[in-house]
Amino acid sequence: MAPLPAAYSELCKLHRDVASLGAVGSLLNWDQETYMPGGGAENRAEQQALIAGIVHERRTSRRVGDLLSQCEQDKSLAGDPVISANLREMRREYELATKLPGELVEEIAKVTSQSQEVWKVARQKSDFASFQPMLDKVVGLMRRKAECLAPHAPAGGELYDALLDEFEPGATAKQIEGVFTPLRKDLTDLVRAVAEKTGGPTPGEPAAKAKKGAKKRAKVKIDTRCLEEKVDPALQHAFGLRVLEAMGFDLKAGRLDVTTHPFCSGLAPGDTRLTTRYRDEKFTDALYGTMHEGGHGLYEQGLPKAAHFGEPIADAISLGIHESQSRMWENFVGRSRHFWKWALPHIRKDFGKKFKKYDEDDFFAATNTVSPSFIRVEADEGTYNMHVMVRFELERGMFSGSLKTKDIPGEWNKRYKDYLGVDVPDDRRGCLQDVHWSFGLLGYFPTYTLGNLYAAQFWEKIQKDMPNVHKQIAKGKMLELRDWLRTNIHQHGKRYRAGELCEKVTGKALDSGALLRHLRGRAEAVYGI
Repeated sequence: MAPLPAAYSELCKLHRDVASLGAVGSLLNWDQETYMPGGGAENRAEQQALIAGIVHERRTSRRVGDLLSQCEQDKSLAGDPVISANLREMRREYELATKLPGELVEEIAKVTSQSQEVWKVARQKSDFASFQPMLDKVVGLMRRKAECLAPHAPAGGELYDALLDEFEPGATAKQIEGVFTPLRKDLTDLVRAVAEKTGGPTPGEPAAKAKKGAKKRAKVKIDTRCLEEKVDPALQHAFGLRVLEAMGFDLKAGRLDVTTHPFCSGLAPGDTRLTTRYRDEKFTDALYGTMHEGGHGLYEQGLPKAAHFGEPIADAISLGIHESQSRMWENFVGRSRHFWKWALPHIRKDFGKKFKKYDEDDFFAATNTVSPSFIRVEADEGTYNMHVMVRFELERGMFSGSLKTKDIPGEWNKRYKDYLGVDVPDDRRGCLQDVHWSFGLLGYFPTYTLGNLYAAQFWEKIQKDMPNVHKQIAKGKMLELRDWLRTNIHQHGKRYRAGELCEKVTGKALDSGALLRHLRGRAEAVYGI
């Protein structure tokens, strides 16, 4: 193999340096969300601003631009698909970064670091009003960012598209709305069908009518006592590690810690950090949180970082694809009857005799109920996407100016009543439940539903390619599934765009059919509808 041109080698070296500095910033954030004492918040904000400023300066240097131009004109590089993908994405990243003033990048890093601490206290006190001034700051900064990036966003859209495009390249609010509107109708029909069987809340139904009709409708009651048994967090943690190991997550190149809002950080080759959270009751919340972040972690460990760290080919193509990996492990694997066939003997051994009275059918039914609730990360599959739609609409309203931040609690609660039929009791379980806005991650939420759509479509393909996948899961043998994902998704990094990858893997463009087939299948198995 002939040596690479000097310009390309130098360009990759500069990108590796930037990635290493970015990893330092990510490590600072991981520490802030796990072990940092509250007293360190002010100084941490300064540290984050400093690192962000240095990273931005390196990413936008004239040398990077000159090297990019040289490489784009070098015909000897044109035939290599990896190099072509790298240059395409490096150009995109450079054009976007050079539109952002360095002082704005530093201010965003500083303010969002401060905002995280304000959010933590406000959430604990269930007091949105105390967080609102900081949210106003964050939204203002993100609006300035979007204005800088708007010329590079998809044409003919709205300001919010510039932020969507950062997380899901090419996506627009109009396109997302076009997916969400018919999907919401189908999901509402599913929730109503379940409510007819259970007497549960119905989207949009007045409270008095719902209460009056509940007893008449109730025909099916799912026993969820198996989820209400209390389990010591230390035992939950040990079991979570067992599940991660079965999934194929390399714990010698990663770790699992505790935080307020679970996340995954793929810092560098050999260093992927997962977090989760525990409570004594409903141990499956922590289990599914761990499996969710474990899916993200497997993607990070499956990317070709060892050979290409810092290059786009070693990065995830989009958050929608990233989310497809976490939701697949959490839901398609973790909520399956086959998973519980493997897990239950370990649960009985690790958690005590009280679980001997339950079987795999009990856990399958209990973890696949369709029951509208307040908390997104604890929501069932059937209603989860409704939570995402609420956030998308509120973010879009904030950016268009049609919604003031002070009105968020009221609008949040109204939509939860309209879409899910529930009355939100307080801000902690309402508009303060997610950390994303304090981070400045506006435009992020829609990728969760895109991830569900991708996951369902990938899963149908997996079942065709691996007809024994369910039997393997029932035996706790999940490495072949992990390897399928590495071969078909992880190893490609940013070689393909998300839609292109979906068509390459499944043979068709993304649509909602696979997800609706999956959700209806689970509802039929549990409720007989």
